[in-house]
Amino acid sequence: MTNKYLSLLFCISLLCLACSGTKKQPEANTEILTKVKKATTKLPLDKIKLPEGFKIEVFAEGLKNARSLALSDAGTLYVGTRNKGKVYAVKNNQQYVLAKGLNMPNGVALRNGDLYVAEVNRILKFADIENNLNTPPEPIVINDSYPEERHHGWKFIAFGPDDKLYVPVGAPCNICESDEIFSSITRINPDGSGFEIVQHGVRNTVGFTWHPETKELWFTENGRDWMGDDLPACELNHAPTDGLHFGYPYCHQGNVPDPEFGDKRGCKEFVKPVQNLGPHVAPLGMEFIPSKMFGAEYEGHILIAEHGSWNRSKAIGYRVMLVKLDGNKAISYEVFAEGWLEDQTPWGRPVDLEFMPDGSLLLSDDFAGVVYRIWR
Repeated sequence: MTNKYLSLLFCISLLCLACSGTKKQPEANTEILTKVKKATTKLPLDKIKLPEGFKIEVFAEGLKNARSLALSDAGTLYVGTRNKGKVYAVKNNQQYVLAKGLNMPNGVALRNGDLYVAEVNRILKFADIENNLNTPPEPIVINDSYPEERHHGWKFIAFGPDDKLYVPVGAPCNICESDEIFSSITRINPDGSGFEIVQHGVRNTVGFTWHPETKELWFTENGRDWMGDDLPACELNHAPTDGLHFGYPYCHQGNVPDPEFGDKRGCKEFVKPVQNLGPHVAPLGMEFIPSKMFGAEYEGHILIAEHGSWNRSKAIGYRVMLVKLDGNKAISYEVFAEGWLEDQTPWGRPVDLEFMPDGSLLLSDDFAGVVYRIWR
């Protein structure tokens, strides 16, 4: 009895010390969440099928609705959300909430130590964020001229090789003709000026990047709904120049006229996809693979996060796909990672991809609220 009593007192003392230590932490105008965990028993990671030699772990958890990713040179991972209104940061095993109450702050991008965040109709800048994670500054609104429509209003953003910020504007509907700014990819200067539309006929892209050698734009595109389970395909597209049109709302997957608008313009007028993806798979983030860690057999090919279908009679997607290229032509479309869809029920939904300096891959999951790390 005495030993049990002493053990109980010892445990209570440790608990008190831990609590008192927490109270002594300095307050800041940010919400410090929790220590990053390198593994979790809550998610069935053993269900994920990867190529031989690859492994997966939880890099950070407790990031509700984790969406777009941006990794700084200092190793800070910035994470946007779509329906939580928050922007997170993860650094040195610590998580932060940098902003709350924003309007679908899906997109995050970095430039010279500043964090850019895309709301539905505004682009915000958090100046010198790297040095102010505990006390983030009030955001500067650099542009508030984007449409307020929330249908496809959440945005992925990224700085291009030209040092301009690329901002897509999705269609304000499933299928419709609309003002020129919709169904487009736009770009602006870092200060918000110089707005221009650079690509047209893009229903909704929530992931794009530039080829590491040619510096040409590649992007994923979500196809329209309600044409059946198997039509149309979602797309991987390539824009070697500005001013191209990719077909929406007149033509889908390069060869399928739209039943409502297809008689107005023919499919031959538009740029065809590099690769037709699965129907309704909802492709989001994409990255070209560096050879480091993944190996030469993967170098220069593309990984795509497929978020998964929402209204197909048999669910599809919920995986990471590999598109192999020969120059600018796709030669295969195959599974790289799958297992988040089990018996037609998802326990995770891949969103965005970001390679780390060591060559390992970070993958966000807005359903499970985590960021994974995949390595070889």
